[in-house]
Amino acid sequence: MVVVAGNVKTSWNPEMTADTTTSSYWLTWKVFGCAAWLMVSTLFATFLISRYERSQTSSRGDGRGPGVVYEDEVWRPCLKGMHPVWLLGYRVVSFFLLLVLLIVNAILDGGSTFFYYTQWTFTLVTIYFGLGSVLSMYGCYAQHNKVVGDRADSEMADAGQRSAAYPPQGRNGAKDDLDLNDHHHARRVSGFWGYAFQIIFQINAGAVVLTDGVFWFVIVPFLSTTRNFDLNFFVVNMHSVNIIFLLGDTALNSLQFPWFRIAYFMLWTISYVSFQWVLHACFSIGWPYQFLNLSTSLAPVWYATAGIMHVPCYGVFILVTKMKSDLLSRYFPESFRDSK
Repeated sequence: MVVVAGNVKTSWNPEMTADTTTSSYWLTWKVFGCAAWLMVSTLFATFLISRYERSQTSSRGDGRGPGVVYEDEVWRPCLKGMHPVWLLGYRVVSFFLLLVLLIVNAILDGGSTFFYYTQWTFTLVTIYFGLGSVLSMYGCYAQHNKVVGDRADSEMADAGQRSAAYPPQGRNGAKDDLDLNDHHHARRVSGFWGYAFQIIFQINAGAVVLTDGVFWFVIVPFLSTTRNFDLNFFVVNMHSVNIIFLLGDTALNSLQFPWFRIAYFMLWTISYVSFQWVLHACFSIGWPYQFLNLSTSLAPVWYATAGIMHVPCYGVFILVTKMKSDLLSRYFPESFRDSK
């Protein structure tokens, strides 16, 4: 038996239902049914990634596919008149506030707080803003160098026009101008960290809707009266500020939202469930969420329901990004950068 609670009472102490370390607990049709559902979901997610992610990342600017991430999208605001430093400031402030909340919550509730899917997601959101802050710093540096370089090129061009008795004309001069224009407008496909940032963004988008939605619409209404549930300040913040900060970043950033990356969201949840299975196979402890309990006859139904819920949760953020695109293109038609 492992101790999962510290000296401070945790916000929700799971109740023991059965000894999860025995073979009789795992060798049942209910467990096999849930395992089959996880396996099918894993294969489906793997198919989506291999089918779409690989083909899109192989593109080098010949045509924009739904999954291509350009280098400047990870740090550039969606409005042309907005300097990247504003997005940098938002991400830095969000990162430190989320990090403080995460550390304080871990101190008060102990390490057992990371047994919950909410803390996994909250930690990933914090990592997103931390990585986003670094990428935005790089973007501000690149933007500064571009402005300085463009100003220097403009001054050199003016000096050349004033000093040249016979400025370049004809076919070669036109080609030079075209090459210069292509140089300034060429966009590079992002590298590893840009794609990692994009993927984390889309995992978080679905996960925060899932965690906060289940908490406020399922756990609070049906479990708030139980003796093991304590709706305190930190519990409320852990299930609200993550989606608030992520929505703010979504409103400011230029990231796209291709549908096939729901696969990473699915794998994120499958990883959490696999972690819980391994943990409960080694230690007889209560399940953090009762719908993960494999001893009930409705376990396969609960697992299937949780899996199906990923679609509408991910779809909510697809609608959010489409609404953002429609509103900004309507009210800021000259300034809005559409990421499609």
